[in-house]
Amino acid sequence: MQNVHLKRSKRVLQGHLWVFSNEIEEPLRDFLQGELVRILDRRETYLGTGYINPKSLIAIRILTREDVPVERAFFADRLGRALDFRDRLLDDSATCRLVFSEADYLPGLIVDRYGSCIVVQLLTAGMEHLKDLMLDLLDKMLNPVTIVVRNDSRSRLLEGLPQYKELHKGDPDTLPVINEGGVRFTVDPMGGQKTGFFLDQRENRTAFAKMVKGGQGLDLFCHTGSWSLRLAATGATVTGVDSSERAVRQAEQNAVMNNLQEKAAFVISDVFDFLEQKKADGRMHDFIVCDPPAFVKSASKIREAIRAYTDLNAACMRLIKPGGLLATSSCSYHLQKDMFTDLLRDAARASGRGLRLLSRRSQAMDHPVLLAMPETEYLKCSFLVVD
Repeated sequence: MQNVHLKRSKRVLQGHLWVFSNEIEEPLRDFLQGELVRILDRRETYLGTGYINPKSLIAIRILTREDVPVERAFFADRLGRALDFRDRLLDDSATCRLVFSEADYLPGLIVDRYGSCIVVQLLTAGMEHLKDLMLDLLDKMLNPVTIVVRNDSRSRLLEGLPQYKELHKGDPDTLPVINEGGVRFTVDPMGGQKTGFFLDQRENRTAFAKMVKGGQGLDLFCHTGSWSLRLAATGATVTGVDSSERAVRQAEQNAVMNNLQEKAAFVISDVFDFLEQKKADGRMHDFIVCDPPAFVKSASKIREAIRAYTDLNAACMRLIKPGGLLATSSCSYHLQKDMFTDLLRDAARASGRGLRLLSRRSQAMDHPVLLAMPETEYLKCSFLVVD
């Protein structure tokens, strides 16, 4: 295993797990993509072991700060700790995020469990290099019926890796059915967005469902109906809107499966176009859920993203009855919490409405935040009263 010397090490010593390419003394061309390296400072003090990628701006991702062998037993222990943590933390770990990358000290690895199906994402060159080992360990530790590899994330392009999807084990025609708050959902791990379902909003959906007591509202960017059906199950009438026909058809099937088709209807439409139409018809709503995809793909696009988020939230506020509720989110890491609060304030001003904050929320507990790495906290969710 080769050594790598850092020009500066303060951030690493504070607990961050990334080393950037301009922080390394040695020429990156001397290293193989995904190989393990020992990290030292200029005084030859050991700082950790990680894997390196000369093709990425994030050149090293640290796996351990202990000078121990990084082999099968090491990864079995790390995976075991992540699994045990979910079993202790959650009332029901049958559906959850089992591994959350850096926050579980396994950078580049995502594992979501949907009952007897697990979906694995290998987002970095180092984890791609460990693919066979990780899949074998997960298979032996969890014994799932189905293993799907969803390596189609755009982040792999930044690592110089190809995008692909594959069925590693099981039957692709047997889709898992999960239960969230008494509502069942069919998950499409091969064809759906991300890994097939948005687990990070689970606790927020539960909390908002307790606040919405009947009434009529909208679920914007509804995907397969997770917010819509949780709210419909409380007695509310909900219209879900999404531009993906595939997602909307699955949402409709989920509604039928739960006998909620009279309470939840779905529309295939661009959300911004839909809001313009709703503005014209003048109908007001008791609540709106706004859970868009990430508008900020890079820090350089933050200005235009803030404008889009502001316009979107202002359009929502104009359609809510006085005293009605808005659950609004951003999953863009580059949009920081204070920026999100500021744009909501600007949206209220633009819409001519008053705004009261009920709750600031984040991602579910199975998506823990490593405090030394703010990058692991990406989801902002606010519950608001629109006056």
